[in-house]
Amino acid sequence: MFDGLKNKLNSFREDVKETAEEKQAEADETAAAVDEIEADADVAADSGEATDADAETASESEPTDGAGLASEEAAAALDEEREEDAGPGRLQRAAAFATGKVIIEEGDLEDPLWELEMALLESDVEMNVAEEILDTVREKMVGETRAQVQTTGELVEEALHDALYEVISVGQFDFDERVRSAEKPVTIVFTGVNGVGKTTSIAKLARYLEDRGLSVVMANGDTYRAGANEQIRKHADNLDQKLITHEQGGDPAAVLYDAVEYAEAHDVDVVLGDTAGRLHTSNDLMAQLEKIDRVVDPDMTLFVDEAVAGQDAVERAKKFNDAAEIDGAVLTKADADWNGGAAISIAYVTGKPILFLGTGQGYDDLERFDPERMVERLVGEGS
Repeated sequence: MFDGLKNKLNSFREDVKETAEEKQAEADETAAAVDEIEADADVAADSGEATDADAETASESEPTDGAGLASEEAAAALDEEREEDAGPGRLQRAAAFATGKVIIEEGDLEDPLWELEMALLESDVEMNVAEEILDTVREKMVGETRAQVQTTGELVEEALHDALYEVISVGQFDFDERVRSAEKPVTIVFTGVNGVGKTTSIAKLARYLEDRGLSVVMANGDTYRAGANEQIRKHADNLDQKLITHEQGGDPAAVLYDAVEYAEAHDVDVVLGDTAGRLHTSNDLMAQLEKIDRVVDPDMTLFVDEAVAGQDAVERAKKFNDAAEIDGAVLTKADADWNGGAAISIAYVTGKPILFLGTGQGYDDLERFDPERMVERLVGEGS
């Protein structure tokens, strides 16, 4: 899952490590040159010592052609070496050599960050999200001082971890706790375009909730599509769940309302309501979604799309959130997603969290989205 993006993040880490190794080699040469200059200065000072009191007095009042001149030359050479090494965009390894620490300058990251930006965009990460990640990495690394016992790879991993976590953990909440603590029945409505796996995700969530001791009623608000009743009924029968339906062409809001009424009458904990697969460019269908929101007033509205849809999924999430504010997202086909762009971007651009990942065709193939685990998958060297 998300192997393509993981590989690109690892490439960034290797680029920065390579830059650091090059600067370390330069620092070694600088340190050797400094040692040689200082040694020459010591020799010159020893050979130019005065042998009588008059020479000693003279040496105190003004420099001689021996030690003083040699010391001045050595100091000038040393200053020149240090000045060369302290230029902008270089790891100041001479200072690091003396202190046991590393200072990273912005210029050291210029090329690797550009490569990282291209990698993120190629992985379908939304542009503003990519920029936020780059800014955080830059902030975490530039000017930072680290003991040399912490490797450059560890430093990069820490910066990437923080940058990615900040964008994908936006709006996160404990779904299980919210459902448990809410007044029953809890009504959850699913939205999204045709063919992205909404109905199957509803069935998976029904199993997920049942496994946690909660009763469920399913409702088919997809009254436009021929075969929609049969599709969701098959899932309900497989899971032995109650299903509320109306005839094709009926009012979706009425179906969901009836399901809530049934749940209240039979002490059912959760209502899971399907809706028609709506194109976010269809004003009539989006208006119907707004009506459902008004009539049913769901406790949660979950947006469903395919992880493999990348930028398209991100754009649709924004549109659906504008039409009827979503509370979170479910990404299907996450197991087939090489890039991970939607998983990285949706929470940041909508301000609403990814709650679940669909990872297969079985009813148990629904994984709670854990931002920390996600980041570990992407940047952990051992994952």
